[in-house]
Amino acid sequence: MILDNNAHSVFHLHYHLVLVVKYRRKVLDEPVSARAREIFEYIAPNYNITLEEWNHDQDHVHILFKAHPKSGISRFINAYKSAGSRLIKKEHPEIKSRLWKEAFWSQSFCLLTTGGAPLEVIRTYIESQGEKRCTRHLNSGSTQDQSRLSRSTGPLAAPERSIT
Repeated sequence: MILDNNAHSVFHLHYHLVLVVKYRRKVLDEPVSARAREIFEYIAPNYNITLEEWNHDQDHVHILFKAHPKSGISRFINAYKSAGSRLIKKEHPEIKSRLWKEAFWSQSFCLLTTGGAPLEVIRTYIESQGEKRCTRHLNSGSTQDQSRLSRSTGPLAAPERSIT
């Protein structure tokens, strides 16, 4: 996995966005989808967003993109939907008659994070934080129970710290 970075952080943020045409009107064909993609690619750099993948059906689009931690994702989505709707209706006036009150995109959207460790691995890791484990320690031939905080290795490892 290749990580992105900026001055003070390293990150890998990918999102799957689904945008639906208002009332699922079937208005997305190849030219309209291609223009919607061009508008996305034009606006995205202003929000530190990069398009990775785009596909459409007649009434919705699926978008895979990567972002920076400081990207205003909901602001970007709203800016894109607003500009995209306006420009598409202007450049494809035949669509207006098939829309509900000229609204192109539905107000809602589906945004999912992608990549990284599976959810169950992360859930197990979080649940195990702070648990005490009993380990056997051999000292001069005798066995002692020694409690210590469990430590993990790898990218999700927490920094060592003392708890009193």
